[in-house]
Amino acid sequence: MELKDWLNSINQNKQDLTEEDPEAIKKYAPFIINKCMAGHLDTVMLANEMNLSHGLDKYLQYKFYLNIVRKRKRFSPWLKKDKIKDLELVKKYYNYSNSKAEQALKILTKDQLEYIRLKFDTGGVK
Repeated sequence: MELKDWLNSINQNKQDLTEEDPEAIKKYAPFIINKCMAGHLDTVMLANEMNLSHGLDKYLQYKFYLNIVRKRKRFSPWLKKDKIKDLELVKKYYNYSNSKAEQALKILTKDQLEYIRLKFDTGGVK
């Protein structure tokens, strides 16, 4: 079973994938399913409930979604963290972690960032 099979089962066709193969539940990934369900306004509270009840068995979590979520097409892009411009540059120059570099970017001026860029400029064609 793939992620799309579980999501289609919950959101669209409402067919229990564990009826044919009881061992299929081993491939169910609650964290990923919760993350996908949290991307929709009508299921975000259900995903929150499952996050609060993370200790439940995979089968019970799947059955909860299967029986509670209304049948509807739900497609959303995978949520990714935005890339921050010049973050890698500041990390390399100051030898900072991600969080420290983000804080430094808030206080660095354009001239200071340009100076850092020039320090790492090796020449040649870009």
